[in-house]
Amino acid sequence: MKLIVQPDAGVAPVVSAIKRAKKSIDVLIFRLDRREVIQALEAAAARGITVRALIAHTNRGGEKTLRKLEMGLLASGLTVTRTSDDLVRYHGKMLIVDAKILHVYGFNLTALDIGKSRSFGISTRNLHLVQEAIKLFEADCARQPYTAGYNRFVVSPENARECLSVFIKSARKQLLIYDPKVADPAILRLLNERQKAGVEIKIIGRMGSTKSELTAERYPGRRLHIRAIIRDGRRAFLGSQSLRRLELDKRREIGVIIHDDGVVRLMQTVFEQDWALTDRGKREAKKAVKAEKAEKAEKKEEKAEKKAEKAEIASQTAAG
Repeated sequence: MKLIVQPDAGVAPVVSAIKRAKKSIDVLIFRLDRREVIQALEAAAARGITVRALIAHTNRGGEKTLRKLEMGLLASGLTVTRTSDDLVRYHGKMLIVDAKILHVYGFNLTALDIGKSRSFGISTRNLHLVQEAIKLFEADCARQPYTAGYNRFVVSPENARECLSVFIKSARKQLLIYDPKVADPAILRLLNERQKAGVEIKIIGRMGSTKSELTAERYPGRRLHIRAIIRDGRRAFLGSQSLRRLELDKRREIGVIIHDDGVVRLMQTVFEQDWALTDRGKREAKKAVKAEKAEKAEKKEEKAEKKAEKAEIASQTAAG
């Protein structure tokens, strides 16, 4: 499993994944305006790759753009399907290459998300994740019901609430959360319970209007567009669903539970770097520096006292 960190990685990992395809590409699109990605998909179709694009039936303010994208991809030889309108929104972002490699993105394939926003994506060959992603893609293309079959593949509204509730309940020491808006009452209760149980909770993003003892720090960069949770430094969630009712229960959202140690460590490192630049992070750093200085002063004083005691003992010995 590999992690993509935006805006650092840019569009290259997405384009490279498409170019490496040998047989097939299935892509779920909510927003797409990066010309490099469109050209890579068109080039794949031109070289005989079966390319299927499942495009959201709507997005906020972009209906005309979506239809224009559909027509352009159809003209280039792609098989294009529009998602159903049975859910409020189809907001997931994923790419399946050769039915062997799954890419799940927290970012849309746009200049704003890729080039100017903090976000993550993963690529994996995990057989269960790939198979479950294919099952979901086929169901949504055919506008047929999807039944979740693997609890590490997190799909709203089918199993997201259950999977993320269990994920949060399992925290023993720490939860590091990126989320544009944490607002679901039931999830907030779980987070409050974990905090009362001694779990350290840090949130970069915003809190909803629901009353909670939790607080969130504003992302210190230009824009936050990731939903991710790092638990106890050992497990992580990455996806398109915020911890709010609409995205858990009424929209198509896609995420994964990550067990890969290297990926989890890297996600935690990025979070800690971002946290250090928040207001609370800066206060914590100042407090830590102050505590370190106090500790050094105390050790220096203890050392001086011991030195004085030795000198006094030596003096008494010489006098005796």
